[in-house]
Amino acid sequence: MRWVVGIFFMMHGLGHTMGFLAAWTRVDVGFTDDPWILPGEIRVQEALGRAWGMLWLVALVGWVVAGFGVIQAAEWWPALAKGAAVVSIAAIVPWWRTVPVGAWLGVLADVVVLGGLLTTWGRDIADRL
Repeated sequence: MRWVVGIFFMMHGLGHTMGFLAAWTRVDVGFTDDPWILPGEIRVQEALGRAWGMLWLVALVGWVVAGFGVIQAAEWWPALAKGAAVVSIAAIVPWWRTVPVGAWLGVLADVVVLGGLLTTWGRDIADRL
């Protein structure tokens, strides 16, 4: 079970590549040219959008490392997974109108993992991995 969760975390992390690529390259990863949902007409290719793209990169690294932590049964992985989930949500939600559907599913995964790790039931499962 540890391998399944660890690989899921790593794959989820690698999915954040699209946000970084959308902000820093011209590669078509499914983003639209709509502005973000916060005030102002900021688009992902603008300077602030690129700065936000760095959050996608931080979430990517956090999830991949948390996945390795799960596989290695490291004690620190739940804290890193919670942090990666928060960063991931913060990276995606402002671009809600812009991101492809897969990112919406990623937020759902973040919420499930975060919610699970914040409950006694979820912590019990994490302790058994």
